[in-house]
Amino acid sequence: MMRIVIIGGGPGGYEAALVAAQLGADVTVVERDGPGGACVLTDCVPSKTLIATSTRMSVLSESAALGVRFNGGPDGDVGGLEADMRIVNKRVKDLARAQSFDVAERLAYEEVKIVRGEARLVEPHVVAVGDRHIRADVILLATGATPRVLRGAEPDGERILTWRQLYDLPELPEELVVVGSGVTGAELAGAYLSLGSKVTLVSSRDRILPTEDADAASVLQEVFLRRGMRVMSRSRAAGVERTGDGVTVSLEDGRKVEGSHCLMTVGVVPNTRGIGLEKAGVKLNAHGFIEVDKVSRTSVPHIYASGDCTGVLMLASVAGMQGRIAMWHALGEAVQPLKLGWVSSNIFTDPEVASVGVSQKMVDSGEVNARTVMLPLFTNARAKMQGFEDGFVKLFCRPSTGIVLGGVIVAPRASELILGVSVAVQQHLTVDQVAHTFAVYPSLSGSITEASRRLMTEHAY
Repeated sequence: MMRIVIIGGGPGGYEAALVAAQLGADVTVVERDGPGGACVLTDCVPSKTLIATSTRMSVLSESAALGVRFNGGPDGDVGGLEADMRIVNKRVKDLARAQSFDVAERLAYEEVKIVRGEARLVEPHVVAVGDRHIRADVILLATGATPRVLRGAEPDGERILTWRQLYDLPELPEELVVVGSGVTGAELAGAYLSLGSKVTLVSSRDRILPTEDADAASVLQEVFLRRGMRVMSRSRAAGVERTGDGVTVSLEDGRKVEGSHCLMTVGVVPNTRGIGLEKAGVKLNAHGFIEVDKVSRTSVPHIYASGDCTGVLMLASVAGMQGRIAMWHALGEAVQPLKLGWVSSNIFTDPEVASVGVSQKMVDSGEVNARTVMLPLFTNARAKMQGFEDGFVKLFCRPSTGIVLGGVIVAPRASELILGVSVAVQQHLTVDQVAHTFAVYPSLSGSITEASRRLMTEHAY
């Protein structure tokens, strides 16, 4: 029986463990924090639970325009609406623990052994956990990553925070300064704005979400500004210090930003140091991430890696797929290498931003030859009924064949809507085929078929 040891119990680890166990391997998962890892306990699951609450607040606050009145505030507005963060944070942490328990139950059902502790490689085929040594035929590294700490802005867990420390706050931050305008910064800045905090978003770039679709980022930034967020573009933080009951964020140009709390979202560093990788011959890149190929192999044939520690599209879905691919390959199953062009992603802001396949930047640069259509969401009947005005559906297709190459959706629940575009991309469907697919009327998904019809008629191929 093949002996497999997996270091890390997040999606890149537990998904791999399930595959390996179902294929008859003897599987041990070593996890420091608990089943599900940081993704379930401190990162993805907690943050998306918090965001779900904030989205509900946003819907309530904007319901007056639909004729829904509240008695809590003057003139029927929502002046009396507020978030009780003790309850909110308790629910966040309870759900995270419940999800971790579900992962543990599933692993136990498949007879996967779980060892709690810190793991390190002491020999190419031996993993040590404390004084215990576990021999393995195959090792999978799924050690994840940790929030990057900016020198001069070290978190204290009270006023200067990483996203992993938010859920211990006893009350809503009155004035939150978010440093970093990438995905995590934008998601949490938007969430706390909806929950009632005054939010300042400090961005070192000229716009929020600098690596995402520019049209999508523009829509989201306009929404943030309209809702009262202060967005400081081209503003790089130099340091953060405590000032009694608040914080002062110093910018490199000499300006200072005051707030009650500061959330640092300036990237991550991989958990790859001090676990024996160099001794085992596992190669790291210049940033400390583990180098892997398309089937998740490292530079050592029997050692694989998955998830954030590889730096490959740091998404839970990608981590899980990397782990599954690693086990299929290691255990001799037929396997298709990871195709990043098929990966769909979502930014859990309000509205959400989902994308798959080629990007506008690739089209604009000439890297990909594609026809494009962008359909504003406010033309959609269902959006009008629900009072949604911000967003769009954008599709790309090949000029010659009409094959769908990708798309971007900015809308409520874009994470659910993008699946149709993902299927089209992966199955090489044409815009004709999508256009002739029945969509419910009225529905937001109808904008996908409508965009396909416009590509079909406006851009003959």
